[in-house]
Amino acid sequence: MSDLPFTLDQLRILKAIAVEGSFKRAADSLYVSQPAVSLQVQNLERQLDVPLFDRGGRRAQLTEAGHLLLSYGEKILSLCQETCRAIEDLQNLQGGTLIVGASQTTGTYLLPRMIGMFRQKYPDVAVQLHVHSTRRTSWSVANGQVDLAIIGGEIPGELAESLEIISYAEDELALILPVFHPFAKLETIQKEDLYKLQFIALDSQSTIRKVIDQVLARCEIDTRRFKVEMELNSIEAIKNAVQSGLGAAFVSTSAIAKELQMGVLHCTPIEGVVVKRNLWLIFNPNRYRSKAAEAFSQEILPQFANPEWNQNVLKLAQKNIVVTTLDAATPTSSGEG
Repeated sequence: MSDLPFTLDQLRILKAIAVEGSFKRAADSLYVSQPAVSLQVQNLERQLDVPLFDRGGRRAQLTEAGHLLLSYGEKILSLCQETCRAIEDLQNLQGGTLIVGASQTTGTYLLPRMIGMFRQKYPDVAVQLHVHSTRRTSWSVANGQVDLAIIGGEIPGELAESLEIISYAEDELALILPVFHPFAKLETIQKEDLYKLQFIALDSQSTIRKVIDQVLARCEIDTRRFKVEMELNSIEAIKNAVQSGLGAAFVSTSAIAKELQMGVLHCTPIEGVVVKRNLWLIFNPNRYRSKAAEAFSQEILPQFANPEWNQNVLKLAQKNIVVTTLDAATPTSSGEG
């Protein structure tokens, strides 16, 4: 086949339709007209001599051939983006892009601080932060859509061999109470006291909630005995609910620094118990690593890492590998945190 039967624009349109679920929404996302999208799809189907969409339903559904073309098309588009970023690197950090991924808690409270420090040093580098579930973030790193990521959940087992995974830092989970709660007057409380509290928690199906429950279980705290009075869908909502006196909660200490400084929440120690989880940094060692990603890894990440991580960086540097981190135990399923 001397001439390719598709163009990069047609692959972009195919991907947009698959993501958006309709020709109209795909056209809107690409800032082109719907007739232009339809015409490109018709031309593509004629050139390939196969139907790519089942037009019988309300939502644009890919045929088997459409799914096959999309799977290869995403790889082609990813390599094109990687090529452009490699060429941009010739300008030696006088431009270019850094794409960092994170799960919800790290992306909300930790990564903005890191990116702020990086931007002060390299203002000409465009930085993108993608905050999604641990599973989605891990796949984005594996597919080359994200340079590196810091996550607090468990990585899909099928990605364990394709990603570089290293323990990065510890994240302490704190028990927060309203400042006027009777327990707030105590220096410490006992584990058994937890079962007397009313709790505000994330939705029981939330992967962050599952991670917190697993960490507490390792500290011999049975969350099944907690009196959960309310379930909310965000850490910010939980903090506001606790501040209003609706109950207690376990949250990452990185999420409550401002509230503790302002004195609107109380952090109560549990005698003999320190509740911690590990954070991981992940990257794909088989993908092109930009100068911006190198600078972020070498100059920003060590400032927030545990000492063991820095030792791992030196070991990997000897192998000409640049690091990413994760939990002390090898994660095998998807999670979030």
